[in-house]
Amino acid sequence: MFSRFAIPVVILAALLGATSAQAQSADGTWLTQAGDARVKINKCGDGICGHIVWLREPYDTATGQPATDSKNPNPALARRPMIGLPLFNGMQPSGPNKWSGQIYNADDGSSYASSVTVTSADSLRVEGCVGALCGGETWTRAGR
Repeated sequence: MFSRFAIPVVILAALLGATSAQAQSADGTWLTQAGDARVKINKCGDGICGHIVWLREPYDTATGQPATDSKNPNPALARRPMIGLPLFNGMQPSGPNKWSGQIYNADDGSSYASSVTVTSADSLRVEGCVGALCGGETWTRAGR
């Protein structure tokens, strides 16, 4: 009796394992770990791109105007609106469910070496390094 059920169980386990091993897509809208921004990620060329589509605080409290990229050291770029701001462009595949490139940090106006890894259908790990110092955060898929 055991052998009659063992084969379907092994087949089912193999099918479930194959499904979880499939590539996860980074496409979609992601909520940052702090919950203060949503970033839309989509394919661009061979890689992925991401830009801000929502902010918890979309207005500058000092001016009442839409928030801008005020920490950017380039005066022309410092006037860019935060909504629509590109955080990364053309991150290239660097492993299973992983892309690498540069990410822009609007909190300090600098770009850093970074990687984006889909860790599950609803979880994205964003990591960046400045020299030997590295850090990261986990974003969750928004709107599901």
